[in-house]
Amino acid sequence: MGRSTGEAKVVLVTGASSGIGRACADLLARSGFTVYGTSRSAPADPPAGWTWQEMDVRDGAAVTGAVARIVAEAGRLDGVVNNAGFGIVGAVEDTSVDEAKDLFDTNFFGALRVCRAVLPHFRAAGRGTVVNVSSIGGRIGLPFQGLYSASKFALEGLTEALRMEAKPLGIRVVLVEPGDTRTGFTAHRRRTLTVSEAYRPRLERALTRVERDERTGTDPAAVARLVRRILRHPNPRPCYTVGNPAQRLAAVARGVLPGRLFEWGIMWYYRVR
Repeated sequence: MGRSTGEAKVVLVTGASSGIGRACADLLARSGFTVYGTSRSAPADPPAGWTWQEMDVRDGAAVTGAVARIVAEAGRLDGVVNNAGFGIVGAVEDTSVDEAKDLFDTNFFGALRVCRAVLPHFRAAGRGTVVNVSSIGGRIGLPFQGLYSASKFALEGLTEALRMEAKPLGIRVVLVEPGDTRTGFTAHRRRTLTVSEAYRPRLERALTRVERDERTGTDPAAVARLVRRILRHPNPRPCYTVGNPAQRLAAVARGVLPGRLFEWGIMWYYRVR
């Protein structure tokens, strides 16, 4: 794949080696987009119709360099899908500051680095779309995934502010909140190095529920189809949820139900009462 031709939109997808990112890169390429996918390591299967570049979102110079190379080769950049991220499971008390910093460096600061790298190009063009992939866990604090939720809560606040700052410049900024999705995210989730016995039984029950929901969760292709629709839409909504209807309903209920009742329901669901 070489330079973009005609009106083909050029899109950067981070975390494209597997899961949601790979599904987005594959579908967008099949749909006529010129796609550049990035990740720290090469995809297990060669990309079909899109270009892979090595890029670690934790490295500011690598991010800036990769974006510059894409613009130089393609001649433009129309959208970015900030998808790179990972999860960690453990009690808040058991999560070290170093573990939390490592998580935020990818899930939050990684997205920030990419935004800062692409926004000057979008401003110069007077257009562009930023799609930040959050999670329903960015709307609801998940027991024993507190730091993961915190990283996504932070991403949501950043996205909300950026949307208002960038809209007058012709730049669209959109949140996507997937529920549990069938990807390698489950196998690659990290555990805190410390697990206190006071938390262990409830942590294991919660994790069993989480992993079951992920194994039977939404196909990542559904998230990819939503991302494609957003990139094609002239005026997308600020935020979209996608996935299990019950989880999507829970995201809405968060702002409707009394706090204690909602908390009781979440604790009951994850068996941590």
